[in-house]
Amino acid sequence: MTLNKLRNIGIAAHIDAGKTTTTERLLFFTGVNRKMGETHDGQSTMDFMKQEQERGITIASAAISCTWNGYNINIIDTPGHVDFTVEVERSLRVIDGMVALFCAVGGVEPQSETVWNQAERYKVPRVAFVNKIDRTGADYLEVIRQMNEHLDARAVAFQLPIGQEEEFRGILDLIHFKMLTFKDAETIILEIPEEHHALAYEYRQQLIEKLADFNEEILNLFLEDKEVPLELLMSAARDATLKLLITPVFCGAAYKNKGITQLLDAVVDYLPSPVDIGAVVGLDVDDPEKARHRNPSPKEPFSALAFKLIHDPYVGQQTFVRVYSGTLKSGMQVMNSTKGKPERVGRILKIRAKDREEVGEAGPGDIVALIGMKLTKTGDTLCDMEHQLYLENIHIPPSVIEMKINPVTRKEQSKLGEALSKLVNEDPSFHARFDEETEETVISGMGELHLEIIVDRLKHEFGVDVVVGEPAVAFRETISMEVEAEYRHSKQSGGRGQFAQTLMRIEPNEGKGYEFVDKIKGGSIPGEYIPSVNKGIIKTLADGVLAGFPVVDVKVVLLDGQFHPVDSSDFAFQICGSICFKQGFMKASPILLEPVMKIEINTPDDYIGDIVGNLTKRRGKIESMRRHRKGSQKLNGFVPLQEMFGYSTSLRNLSSGRANYSMEFYQYMPVSKAIQDEVLKKLAEKKRLEANK
Repeated sequence: MTLNKLRNIGIAAHIDAGKTTTTERLLFFTGVNRKMGETHDGQSTMDFMKQEQERGITIASAAISCTWNGYNINIIDTPGHVDFTVEVERSLRVIDGMVALFCAVGGVEPQSETVWNQAERYKVPRVAFVNKIDRTGADYLEVIRQMNEHLDARAVAFQLPIGQEEEFRGILDLIHFKMLTFKDAETIILEIPEEHHALAYEYRQQLIEKLADFNEEILNLFLEDKEVPLELLMSAARDATLKLLITPVFCGAAYKNKGITQLLDAVVDYLPSPVDIGAVVGLDVDDPEKARHRNPSPKEPFSALAFKLIHDPYVGQQTFVRVYSGTLKSGMQVMNSTKGKPERVGRILKIRAKDREEVGEAGPGDIVALIGMKLTKTGDTLCDMEHQLYLENIHIPPSVIEMKINPVTRKEQSKLGEALSKLVNEDPSFHARFDEETEETVISGMGELHLEIIVDRLKHEFGVDVVVGEPAVAFRETISMEVEAEYRHSKQSGGRGQFAQTLMRIEPNEGKGYEFVDKIKGGSIPGEYIPSVNKGIIKTLADGVLAGFPVVDVKVVLLDGQFHPVDSSDFAFQICGSICFKQGFMKASPILLEPVMKIEINTPDDYIGDIVGNLTKRRGKIESMRRHRKGSQKLNGFVPLQEMFGYSTSLRNLSSGRANYSMEFYQYMPVSKAIQDEVLKKLAEKKRLEANK
């Protein structure tokens, strides 16, 4: 199979746009599935995790290979729920083209904007598919208008539906100028009847006019009022799509098998192959300033990016990788340049959802699962031992919500630990730690649903029953002024003592994370102990100082210190660094930071007053309001996560169940003095109760 005939595509959309159903249909028409699975009866191929089948949503993006008209297509399914943004992000990192799915009724929903912006960031060419044209309230041209207004999508209709809602009878193909009707799984191609001719001609002219902006040959033919040949039209449309100048829009009803084979044709006709994408750019391992290029050729040195880990009960851990260049063979030794350590590749599998096909090798553009990888995590680069490079890592937002969990019985503690470490490996946006003080396990993630599904997986996949605490906001701690701190650590016990002294300046470092600067002169602290001071501080950052939340955005400048030739040690300087930092931190006006969420609410006009009033009560700020569609508005704003527990119930009550919302993390921001005091008071009370238990 030549590389020109390979397509790596992702299907991304807002939750409930019908993405999994569309994927199922694509697999049915490409012969992967004998029968069609439905999301609502829990039988879909892509959703093979138990939680996905129960909830009817897609959580883990799985990769499936199929063929269409002599082309190989790797489909990467992505979740639509905002709690799983990281899944979408890492899938976009490895695909070449995307099918953006929109619901003909819902139009451009909040999560479609998030996914769209992620695709913009990675410069992924897109085609759009407007699904559910047969549903009440469907409005195809309104969806295109919203795409252009809200996403700046440069969306161009390549098809028009004949009738909408229950009147939907077929599709006008504007490129081939034909009418398509559907009988079961079959498409019938007809000439366009008289009554639809004028409309089809008008929209075809608009399409040609749009392409004339980017193609001189079409422009000349258009100005001379001559017919544009089909081949020229298609190659110009492909070119404009690959350069992100337009987004071709198609329509259909996946559930009724309408428009699916045309969507497959569009993937082949307008989305890029690895050759169109060209060389992947990485950084030189020895000199990160230097760029390294790898062309999609089997003759180039091997390079690949690990984008997903799945724990499979049958074969153990599967590491999904996208190969960019060179050839990967089973049993081969490769370098994990992110970790700086070699890895041996066990077996190589091509995946068709639950089915696996073992292959001896994988080449450029292939997406495969590797068995037997010990070190490799999501976002790691694998490359040739002799020709090393780093590929850009995957952006992972901070976790904003945490929850305490405990195994039902003490003896299950180690089983819980093992299960959590597997889940942390799989999902970089999920974290777990053991709180020594309370002897509880704390898990944190991107939202309530994210943690709910983790708990569910612990139970069903790993057989660990847990008692779950209330979800709580994951605050952060930082400082608001610069101070100097000095501490002398001196302990004399039988035998060798401990001695270390440090003087440090602690400064706010907004938005830049933690920095450590060594300004020691004249060897007042020997070189080998300076990393020990840093190590002591880093440990303290994770455990927090003010209230046990991680410390962020501080800069520590080590100015001076003293040591003792006998009693000083790595351990003594770690303790000294930690205590000195803690004391300085408490003098530097420490503050709590809280996660603030970006919120978008779609509501009918009648309820706007109540909804805005309620959001203001929750310390929210409305930034903008815009017309979503007739009689309804879209509100955008920011609101602290702490105020949003149970919001879906209260929004339902305020709007008689007619408004919906979506939230995603925006940034950490300082809380007011009153709220900080309240949070600290609650924590102190909680500790007191736990101590008395």
